[in-house]
Amino acid sequence: MQTLAWLGMASLCLGTVWAVPAKKDKRKAEKPKDDFALYENMDLDNYDLTLDNYGEILDLSNYEELYDYSDLVPKIEVGTLAPRPKDPVALPDLGTTAETPKLQPSTTTDPIGPAPIPAQALPSCLLCLCVGTSAYCDNTNLEHIPPLPPDTTYLYARFNRIGAIRASDFMGLRKLKRIDLTSNVISWVDADAFRLLPSLQELLLPENRLTALPQLPRSIVRLDARLNRILSTSLRPEAFRELKQLQFLHLSDNQLDSIPTPLPEGLRSLHLQNNNIQTMQEDTFCNSQDHSQIRRALEDIRLDGNPINLSLFPNAYFCLPRLPTGRFL
Repeated sequence: MQTLAWLGMASLCLGTVWAVPAKKDKRKAEKPKDDFALYENMDLDNYDLTLDNYGEILDLSNYEELYDYSDLVPKIEVGTLAPRPKDPVALPDLGTTAETPKLQPSTTTDPIGPAPIPAQALPSCLLCLCVGTSAYCDNTNLEHIPPLPPDTTYLYARFNRIGAIRASDFMGLRKLKRIDLTSNVISWVDADAFRLLPSLQELLLPENRLTALPQLPRSIVRLDARLNRILSTSLRPEAFRELKQLQFLHLSDNQLDSIPTPLPEGLRSLHLQNNNIQTMQEDTFCNSQDHSQIRRALEDIRLDGNPINLSLFPNAYFCLPRLPTGRFL
């Protein structure tokens, strides 16, 4: 009985297998027959396909019915869900936010990095622009003179917040020729800050808060201290006598009430306008004992903007190549 049952089932399976290919072959055989039927009524002798008769020659109304592409379209089973993972902990929980990790307190065994270097302690070529032997430190919010390369010749540190000049700021800079500190807030200068610079020729200090002039080296040629608060009483007696190289002395817009004397013989330009000068001595510019004296170099004297009447001192100008600029009435 078992043998007959197995034989029966085997015959059923073989019958099913033979039936499927036969059905497919029959379908393939019917399809070409249908395709040839499409062209039986077409006049191929007068076939001339253009844009005008395209719709008359080819009937596109039942184009989708002529060809069955259902076999080529992949079957997609809608509603199928991806299998759930075996370990539900592996998926992140989007409903909760990740907790910010807490920093662990440092221990004594942890390595300690170097402390940040303050801007004022950096070399000037990092804070400023160094071109050749010139250092340009304009408008860099400096509060002190930065360390300078030893071969610096020209320093420009204008439009900063420098409040004081220390004796150590320019120590060892024997090649320094020009210092321009225009438009800072300098109110104090150490006595030896500039005096020990053997090559210094130009010192520019306008638009600061100075009440006194610093001591100057004998090499100085130009001193510009306009727009400060310098008083005549704060000037050292005969402060300019030994400055044989001095040619330009500009002290306008200060609080001077007298002309500083004696003035060096090589002086060419003296600007004292907009002060409070009210009088002068007859030997301020010329030697009253030597009427043959001629000071050809001193051609530019400005005393305008002062309350002094220059016409009251006619004997004070006989050695000058031209009269000072100022009020003569």
